[in-house]
Amino acid sequence: QVQLVESGGGLVQVGGSLRLSCAASGRTFSNYAMGWFRRAPGKEREFVAVISRSGGYIYYADFVKGRFTISRDNAKNTMYLQMNSLRPEDTAAYYCAADYTEVPTTGIYEYDYWGQGTQVTVSS
Repeated sequence: QVQLVESGGGLVQVGGSLRLSCAASGRTFSNYAMGWFRRAPGKEREFVAVISRSGGYIYYADFVKGRFTISRDNAKNTMYLQMNSLRPEDTAAYYCAADYTEVPTTGIYEYDYWGQGTQVTVSS
């Protein structure tokens, strides 16, 4: 089992920044590709970003390219999502997820473990 705990969410104004963290415990963190997903009110959960086991491969959803940065520190068993230039449409619950794979994926159903989420609210 892998336990994932997100933190860093909150209320921010348009154009502001937040840094989300995802702390992992249980299994060897570096064996898992890690992803960020989000669910806005009334919408389905959607892919945001993914990072490979070593951090050497990263992929973003188009709507966050140039604004969000995913990273990980395997020594600290933690993944991050730096979010800049936030927009009202970024308002959502953000979830981190772990996938036991060498090939990172954007597919929600491929992920083995999920955190409980952290709420991000962007006010205009």
